[in-house]
Amino acid sequence: MKRLGITQRVENIRSYNERRDCLDQRWSMLAFHLGYFPVPLPNIAAEKVSALLDNLKLDGILLSGGNSIASLYPNADDLAPERDAFEQAILDETIKRNIPIVGVCRGMQLINVVFGGRLVPINDHVAKDHLIKHVENRPIPERVNSYHNWAIPQDGLAAILTPIAFDLAGNVEAFECVDKNILGIMWHPEREHPFNPLDVELIKRYLL
Repeated sequence: MKRLGITQRVENIRSYNERRDCLDQRWSMLAFHLGYFPVPLPNIAAEKVSALLDNLKLDGILLSGGNSIASLYPNADDLAPERDAFEQAILDETIKRNIPIVGVCRGMQLINVVFGGRLVPINDHVAKDHLIKHVENRPIPERVNSYHNWAIPQDGLAAILTPIAFDLAGNVEAFECVDKNILGIMWHPEREHPFNPLDVELIKRYLL
């Protein structure tokens, strides 16, 4: 079975004086549903990323949600600069190795920022469902969930990325970079019960 590396959010457990890497169990369930064996990725130092990929032999990587990006929101209480550095390094190394990569919510935002795009604050997009519209004939749901405080405006999308879905206000809800096997989606496919077949089909297009 192919291996899907999944990045993890960082939780600061003050009562134990620990910073923990965490992953919703639904991600593992979705990975198996996609036909992949899930491999949670620890937020290690950037200089160790190449060795990590050498040893794990991953067939795809998914940048999951959670944690604000420190460079954009330095006063947020859920910052994880170690995760920012790790995910930027693994994105760079993944592209060099031509490994397919999917960014979800924060993961999508990070990809856009790393490639020179920008984000803007957005209100009323946490724990809300809303309609989206897709650019071309793609297996994309018409209604998706939403758990983010930052959006990608049309003029904030990195030049290397191509939009494939927008919300009704014109913000980018999904993008691709076919040359580099990259997909970004702003909604959370793992939080659907049951998983949406359109999400599964969409993600498989980029991982296979």
